[in-house]
Amino acid sequence: MSDIIRLLPDSVANQIAAGEVIQRPASVVKELVENAIDARATEVHVLVTDAGKTCVQVIDNGQGMSETDARLSFERHATSKIRQATDLFALRTMGFRGEALASIAAVAEVELKTRQQGDELGTRLIITGSRVESQEPVSCPLGSNFSVKNLFFNVPARRKFLKANSTELSNILAEFERIALVHPDVAFYLYSNDSELFNLPVSSLRQRILSVFGKKLNQQLLPVEVDTSLISIHGFVAKPEASRKKGCNQYFFVNGRYMRHPYFHKAVMEAYERLIPAGEQISYFLYFDVDPANIDVNIHPTKTEIKFENEQSIWQILAAAVKETLGRFNEVPTIDFDTEDRPDMMPAFGEQVTPIKPPEVHYNANYNPFATSSSSSVGRKATSSVPSLTDDLSSRAFDEPTTEGAFKPSAHLPELTMESITPDQSADEARLPLGEGQQGGGMLTAGDYLQFKGRYILTSVRSGLMLIDQHRAHIRVLFDRYMEQIRRGKGLSQGVLFPEIVQLPPSEAAMLDALHADFEAVGFELSSLGGGSYAIQGIPAGIEGLNPVELVRSMVTNALEKGNDVKEEVQEQLALTLARASAIVYGQVLNQQEMTTLVNDLFATLTPSYTPDGRPVLSTIREEEIDKLFNKV
Repeated sequence: MSDIIRLLPDSVANQIAAGEVIQRPASVVKELVENAIDARATEVHVLVTDAGKTCVQVIDNGQGMSETDARLSFERHATSKIRQATDLFALRTMGFRGEALASIAAVAEVELKTRQQGDELGTRLIITGSRVESQEPVSCPLGSNFSVKNLFFNVPARRKFLKANSTELSNILAEFERIALVHPDVAFYLYSNDSELFNLPVSSLRQRILSVFGKKLNQQLLPVEVDTSLISIHGFVAKPEASRKKGCNQYFFVNGRYMRHPYFHKAVMEAYERLIPAGEQISYFLYFDVDPANIDVNIHPTKTEIKFENEQSIWQILAAAVKETLGRFNEVPTIDFDTEDRPDMMPAFGEQVTPIKPPEVHYNANYNPFATSSSSSVGRKATSSVPSLTDDLSSRAFDEPTTEGAFKPSAHLPELTMESITPDQSADEARLPLGEGQQGGGMLTAGDYLQFKGRYILTSVRSGLMLIDQHRAHIRVLFDRYMEQIRRGKGLSQGVLFPEIVQLPPSEAAMLDALHADFEAVGFELSSLGGGSYAIQGIPAGIEGLNPVELVRSMVTNALEKGNDVKEEVQEQLALTLARASAIVYGQVLNQQEMTTLVNDLFATLTPSYTPDGRPVLSTIREEEIDKLFNKV
C-alpha cells in the first residue's frame, strides 16, 4: 500500500496561512502599517484604490531593509523580532510571527521598493503568487514602499466573497483608526481613489482622538489615570450625558496594541450603572500598560484577543479608576446641602406662621345607592360632564394618521379608569363599547378593540382572545411602506426650516456616501459639506418630532454593524431603523378608529405575525385555555 501523507508545496501552504492572516484588504493595510510602525517610521501614507481590491499602497520613512532582508522578509516565519521562545513573553512590537508578508505575497501581486540609511541605492522586488519575478537595484527614498495589487487574483473563491466597496473601505478605515489612535507620535495620511480621507499630523493623544472622531467629542471626554504595580491605565471616558444606544467609540489598547475584551467592557459599564439609561453605551479610549510577561497575545491570528494573567484584579482596578474619574469631575449626582440660596426648611424665630389645615373630605350626604331611577337621573345630570364611552364614535373628530402612518394621540378620547366613574353613573354608561347584535351581555366582540396598559390591543376572534403589541404592529406596517418607497424611489420628503448638520467620522461618512441614493429614496435630503459634514435639508414626512441627526447616525451605524454588501439588505436595515423610530410608542392612547386602522393595516401585510427582525407581534389565548382558568378545582 502506497504512502498517502505528503508535504504541501510552499505556495499552497502560504495560501492556507493567508486565509488566517489576510481576510480582506483591511488585513493588508493593518499588517503593512504595523510593520511601518515597527520600523520606527514617523510618517505613514496609505493609498487604496477600489477599497483595496485593485491596489493597496503603504509608504513609510522607516529604517528600510537591505537587499538580503528584503528577500527574506517574504519567507514564512522570517522575523526580526524573535530569536528564541522566551522572546514571546517580552514582546512590545506590533508583529512578530513573520507570516504577514509571506501571506500577502501568496495571494497578490506585490512590489517593494526599500532603502536603508547610508545606502546609495535601494532594492526593487516583485513577487506574484509567492513566486519571485525580479529583484534589482533602484533609486528610491529612505524607508519602504509596498504596493499590493489584485488581491486574491489566484484565489477567485476568496475574491468573490469580498464585500461591496463601501463595506471594505469601512473596514480599512476601522483598522487605520485603531493604529492611529495608539500612535499620536506618528503622522498618518489616508487616501481613497486619490481623495484624502485622513490627514493626522503628530499631536497629543487627546488631539489625535478629536482629529479622528471630530471636535464635538472634546466636551464629552473625562481623563482617566491610575498607576499600580500590576497595571497602568490612562485615557478618556465620556460623560454620562453623552450616552447613546449605538455608534459609541469604544477602544481598549494594551502595550500599544488594539484589543477586544468584553470582560473589561463590563467593568467600565458597571461604573456607569444608574448614571445612564438601560441599554445605552458610552464612548471610551483606555490604554493599558502591563508587563508583557503577564499577557499572551499569541492566541488569535489577528492578535485582537489577548489573555491576561490577573484579569479579575485588573477588572477591579479599571472599575475603580472610572468611578473615581466620574466622581472627581462631579459626574455622579449628589445632593448639595451647602448651597447658600437653599430654601429655608424652618421659619425664622418670631415669624408669623400660617397654620397648615388638614385635607378635607367632601362627600354627598344625600346620596342613596338604593334610590329609585328618578333620583338616579338627577345624579346623572350632575355628572354629565364626564364623557361616556358609549357616545357615537363616528361623531367624534379623530386625529388622522400621518402620511407615513405614524398616529398622533387623539385629544378627544380620555382614558377611562375606575376612579373616573362616579357612583351616580349607571353600569350601562360605564360599560366599554359594545358590538352590534351582541348577545349574552359580553363586553367584547369581533370588531371591537380594547387597549390594555397602553401597550396591547385586545380583540375577540373565533378561537379566543387576540393580543396585539401596538408598537411592533406599527413597525411591521411602516417597514413595508418604507421598503416600497425605497424600491420606487418615491419617498415623501418634508423640507426643514433650519438645516441641521451631522458630523461623521470617515468610516461612517464612507458608508453614508455609499447609501446616499437609498437615503434619498426614503425621503432624506442630504448635502455634503466636506470633511464628513452633511446638511440635513429634508426629512421623510411623518417623522416630525424625531431628532434627524441621531436618526441618520443610527441608520449609518446599523449599516456598518450589519456589514451588508447586498443592496437589498442595506435597504431593509434603513427601513427598519426608520420604522422603529417612527412607530407609536408604548403608553400612547389610541381610540377605536386608530386601533381599527392599525389592525387592518397590520393584516394587510404579508407577515403580520412577526416584525422584520423576527419578534412576535400578536398572540392568541384560546378559548379552551380561558375556560381552564375558571374550571380549576
